[in-house]
Amino acid sequence: MSFFLPKLSCKKDIDDAVKSVAEKVLVLRFGRDEDSVCLQLDEILSKTAHDLSNMASIYLVDVDTAPVYTRYFDISFIPSTVFFFNGQHMKVDYGSPDHTKFVGSFKTKQDFMDLIEVIYRGAMRGKLIVRSPIDPRNIPKYDLLYHDI
Repeated sequence: MSFFLPKLSCKKDIDDAVKSVAEKVLVLRFGRDEDSVCLQLDEILSKTAHDLSNMASIYLVDVDTAPVYTRYFDISFIPSTVFFFNGQHMKVDYGSPDHTKFVGSFKTKQDFMDLIEVIYRGAMRGKLIVRSPIDPRNIPKYDLLYHDI
């Protein structure tokens, strides 16, 4: 399903997308095309891309072709999804220690659509962090590699 979504293949492409997407949520999915969980997430992203086209632009980023952003966002688990609005990195409180990205795949299309709507509405009000509308049972759990630093 990943061939339905546009891909950003280098730092310049990502920078251009962050700068040029205006008045919409920019969704960057970091992962690999051959990974099964990434393919599961890509299916959800591609099925919702048309419905969310007024609120979001969705792009895929291969972690191997954009190592600068992979390190910057500390992408150690894939897939990881990062959100921007008008060039500003949007953070989401998922009830986990990391508010900078969503790690793993969304359980349902509706979870993803609800999250985009909350980010969009919060960003339009000037918020830089929003609370996730996703049921905590549907958020993948993982442990941070570093604690209390």
